[in-house]
Amino acid sequence: MKTKEQTIELLETIARLLEIKGENPFKIRAYTNAARALETFSDNFPAAVAENRIGELDGIGDAIAKKISEYVQTGALEYFEKLQAEFPETIFELFEIPGLGGKKVKALYEQLGIKTIAELEVAAKDGRVAELAGFGAKTATNLIQAIERRRKHSGRFLLSDAKIWSDELVEHFQGHPDVSQISPGGSFRRGRETIGDLDILIATKQPERIIEHFLQFEPIDRVLARGETKASVLLKCGIQADLRVVANHEFPFALGYFTGSKEHNVVLRGRALQNGWTLNEYRLGPEPGSKKVPKPIPEIQTEADLYRALGLAYIPPELRENHGEIEAAEKGELPNLIELQNLRGTFHNHTSESDGHNTLREMAEAANQLGLEYLGIADHSKSSFQAHGLDEKSLLRQVEQIRELNKAFDADFQILSGIECDILRDGQLDFPDEVLAQLDYVVASVHASFTLSEKEMTKRIIRAMENRFVTILGHPTGRLLLSREPYQVDLVEIIKAAQATGTVIELNANPRRLDMDWRYWKLAKEQGVRCAINPDAHSVRGLQDLWFGIKAARKGWLTREDVINCLRLTDMQKLLRKKRDS
Repeated sequence: MKTKEQTIELLETIARLLEIKGENPFKIRAYTNAARALETFSDNFPAAVAENRIGELDGIGDAIAKKISEYVQTGALEYFEKLQAEFPETIFELFEIPGLGGKKVKALYEQLGIKTIAELEVAAKDGRVAELAGFGAKTATNLIQAIERRRKHSGRFLLSDAKIWSDELVEHFQGHPDVSQISPGGSFRRGRETIGDLDILIATKQPERIIEHFLQFEPIDRVLARGETKASVLLKCGIQADLRVVANHEFPFALGYFTGSKEHNVVLRGRALQNGWTLNEYRLGPEPGSKKVPKPIPEIQTEADLYRALGLAYIPPELRENHGEIEAAEKGELPNLIELQNLRGTFHNHTSESDGHNTLREMAEAANQLGLEYLGIADHSKSSFQAHGLDEKSLLRQVEQIRELNKAFDADFQILSGIECDILRDGQLDFPDEVLAQLDYVVASVHASFTLSEKEMTKRIIRAMENRFVTILGHPTGRLLLSREPYQVDLVEIIKAAQATGTVIELNANPRRLDMDWRYWKLAKEQGVRCAINPDAHSVRGLQDLWFGIKAARKGWLTREDVINCLRLTDMQKLLRKKRDS
């Protein structure tokens, strides 16, 4: 049975193919609207399909509902297969290049015969792309740069995608009688922002049965290797997945070893050697041939036991990067890292008033159902015309709507009025102070003029932060993981300015951003700069991205005391007013 995510991808692919084919725009939009409707559908998807309720959703007509049912229940869609057969299979890879939509792919294919990224690169470099109507030299240059970025990041996957695949793998073994312990490992377990491959660790007394069951996982494209205690496969999504099978008593060592990082493990092995021990993925034992009398080896049943044997407090996986965690664990100074349940609210969220997919009421009700105490609405400001940014009149009308809607909620939940205000090229803000003063808070972000020098960009952002109405600096580097490099900015200077001005820095939890990067949060924390973990949600589904923000915050050594949206509503409101009143 196909999942909701797979169905959304199918609908989007059909829309793209119809666009290449030159079909009626209304027909194309029907598939796009159906995909958006499923994105915001939070009920039981398989049950809704089985009970023929999908057609009741706004945006999904009877014809598309029948196609969804066929695809979900049979695993295939005849209409899609016939449509797909009209085009070269490789044409789909062109959509992976930012800036290429259906119309441009259609022009490239029909006028230049381009059907692969390699052909696109040649045509962009030899001038043929620039000569096409609607393209030009600048577009050709941007395409070349996008292809180079894709090549640079080849073989890397977003943490959000890796979570889906890892969860599916773990679920594949759910209830298996021969599984004693199971856990993901590798960079996924450490919460890295991009992932190279998946590692799954299983403790069992029946390794052959476990490996056989692993190889029956439906999304496998092909088997790369199979042994007595491990197997490697390539999934259809393109990522490699490695299974390691160990005995129960080996599990703590294997889990630590295959979680990494490599640098962290090297230090642990060094500490073992100091005690006359050897540490590997299977055991902690006396070092062979050592003249040093080894210390007695305590019983190891968990990872925590292993760290304790090495004279360390347990180090959470997110911190295992050899960035000072060993020294802190030795001194008993590891932070009590933030947990998802510590979050009480969030500030950076969009509605259908700008480029979001859900109404103000729908976003508020979803946040309330998640157990949050407050939800901040920060739609785009007017300069972000591509995102249907709000002008002053629309913004103040939304403020009134928020006040009215708050009357429908009890004191345990409130909506906050804000704006994601564009930082203009000169550091000025998109709205005057008299407008910003009527809001609960302001998220200030850069959305244009990315090519400034580091010095100019840093000066631009700091000027905006000096405005007393700017509460939060949004996604400080503008990066889009695996697709857009961060603009040039001196984050050390930005952190200093945040401390001086009392500005909160955002950790944008959208898994394509995770910005500010986790590597800078320890410095920010030491400077006394507070963090706001925001999902940048453009739908009710986007609120779930807070999970990724928590993973990044934990990698940045943050505790609940460092994050303002862990505060209760009244305490948080006092903090928001502190800067503008100073």
